[in-house]
Amino acid sequence: MASAIEEIIIDADPAQVWAVISDFTDGPVRMAPGFVTDSRLVEPGVRLATFADGTVVRERLIALDEQSRRIAYSVIGDTMQPTHDNASMQVFPHGEGHSRFVWIHDVRPDELAVPMGAAMRHGLTIFKQTMETRR
Repeated sequence: MASAIEEIIIDADPAQVWAVISDFTDGPVRMAPGFVTDSRLVEPGVRLATFADGTVVRERLIALDEQSRRIAYSVIGDTMQPTHDNASMQVFPHGEGHSRFVWIHDVRPDELAVPMGAAMRHGLTIFKQTMETRR
């Protein structure tokens, strides 16, 4: 199994970053507006996220832990169909008013880790910019 692991420091309070990440329904659009063009619940605990390039992913919420500011989910199909996917996002304090954001995808087949990692990096660049311009 391959992993895509991305980490970024955001000049925003962890509570503000977590407010976006913990929003399972609208979080992807709030996180990366323009890169993610739509996100909506299609059944309880399952969202459909549409990306600007036409990629559509169906994702199941696995866990939402307010105390540790961690969300876990899994890509379960649509235009991207891994045989296995486990993803998590977590927000940590990083000094006064800053956050360290860690995003991990464990995926099969292994070849999906490369495009997932690229999309994660692109999304994080937008997320950082979005969060830091809100200040």
